[in-house]
Amino acid sequence: MTQTAFTNFTLFDGRSPHNEPHSWFIVDDATGKITNRGTGKMPDTTHWINLEGQYVMPGFINVHTHISSDPATFDGGRDRSETETAVMAYQNLQALLKSGVTFIRGCGNSYDVDIKLKRMREMGLLKKTPGIMPSGRTFSMTGGHGDHPHSTYLVDSPDEVRKAVRQGLKNGSELIKLMATGGVMTPGDFMADPQLSIDEMKAGVTEAHHKGKRAAAHAEGNPGIQNALDAGVDSIEHGFYVTEQEAEQMIKQGTYLTPTLVAEWAIPEYGEGTLPKWEIMKAADALDDTYENLSRAFKMGVKITCGTDAGTPFNTFDKTGKEMELLTTKLGMSPVEAYQCSSINSAELCQIQDEYGTLEVGKYADFQVLAEDPLANVEAVQQTDKQVYLHGKREF
Repeated sequence: MTQTAFTNFTLFDGRSPHNEPHSWFIVDDATGKITNRGTGKMPDTTHWINLEGQYVMPGFINVHTHISSDPATFDGGRDRSETETAVMAYQNLQALLKSGVTFIRGCGNSYDVDIKLKRMREMGLLKKTPGIMPSGRTFSMTGGHGDHPHSTYLVDSPDEVRKAVRQGLKNGSELIKLMATGGVMTPGDFMADPQLSIDEMKAGVTEAHHKGKRAAAHAEGNPGIQNALDAGVDSIEHGFYVTEQEAEQMIKQGTYLTPTLVAEWAIPEYGEGTLPKWEIMKAADALDDTYENLSRAFKMGVKITCGTDAGTPFNTFDKTGKEMELLTTKLGMSPVEAYQCSSINSAELCQIQDEYGTLEVGKYADFQVLAEDPLANVEAVQQTDKQVYLHGKREF
């Protein structure tokens, strides 16, 4: 068994609230997993890498991505061919990894492109890409959020949801994404518009759970958030208008919340003169309420995950570090708490916590190397020339 030792760095392992200076760990080259870890004197080994006093922390797990979307075109990619979409999605995967994201969960992608790219990745055909939990297409009502060709199963009854979800699972979906409300990017609907009903979503949740998979709901306002919770979804995506009562229900049910703050922030920040006024106003009008509502949910004890909604307007695939900044400055988290949204909560939501998320013995050596201390300055993770390792192998 050949091994590689990494030495001379300060470690934030994703679980402990403190850094460990003078750290080292050893990685099995065959499995990519950490076999030993410590501080001070390192065991003798033939192959070692000196990280020269820098800071090591886990790679990010981003649980809300749309790799088939282009944040510069603003149309969700509805007019692109499957070939064009696949090439762009591959480039987006590489951008995610370069930014320090070592595992993603798809949250709706045209042509089931994330399912297909995952298969190619497992065959060794894709280079410099993060691990993938694909969703494939989403599930929406006719005329609902995301209703356009190639990206959505249109479903208008519990039976239609049941059949479509079974088809999605057959195709390789590992997450079932249900549309509970309208959204920012769809003309003619609003965050407060309920869309799929409780019974419709419950049918999707049941089918997902039968296969051991999770179900997520796009739910920005009410009553859609409440409907999704009553349907038993595993995560609320966005949740901008989550109430105190709903937060209590989420804690009781173990439901996760993915804020995607950077997606809502980017539209009024960069969209003036480019995006339609109705779209900018939807996002801008909700921002202060979003920060207040999600901050309250966090302080109550709702499990917050790391997701950026990457692919929405101006929301490029290198923005996970910005999400960490917003979690601290807008929701009141410490840097450690923000990072643990990824290293602990996102890993648990994806049911991969036994092998991913934290840098502990028995888990994959997926990590990023930073010049500055990320616990002292949350903006340190936005470093553009960071080193990124996947299973102990340097990718960037």
